[in-house]
Amino acid sequence: MEQQQGAVLVVEDSPMFRRMVSDLLQSMGFARVQEAGSGQAALEFLAEHRPMLVCLDLTLPDISGYEVCEFIRSTPVLQDIPVLMISARTQTMDRAQAEEAGVSGYLIKPFTPEEFRHQLERVLAARPRKEA
Repeated sequence: MEQQQGAVLVVEDSPMFRRMVSDLLQSMGFARVQEAGSGQAALEFLAEHRPMLVCLDLTLPDISGYEVCEFIRSTPVLQDIPVLMISARTQTMDRAQAEEAGVSGYLIKPFTPEEFRHQLERVLAARPRKEA
């Protein structure tokens, strides 16, 4: 994958898992990876920046991933950012609720680097292209 422009926001409360996702993204050519350890930290970042992609854990200590995704979708300047939900929750209901919140993709933990790359490519390919 070629060098990607724009920052990627990784929202994950587990420092180890957050680092792993960040490392995977960097190995795929994403040079600017920002990390947030909570939903509130993610909202604060999003108030100031517009990342090209958000990798979002569903279960966060304060605000759920659903709520963070709903915030992104309801904010005009952010609403077309792809959101990849990453969760250990495997229930159909969880995925359905994530889709209702507006996620672009849903990846179940644990996953392989190949599964992560595939899901990421699918999510990025589906995003609307900006007219030049």
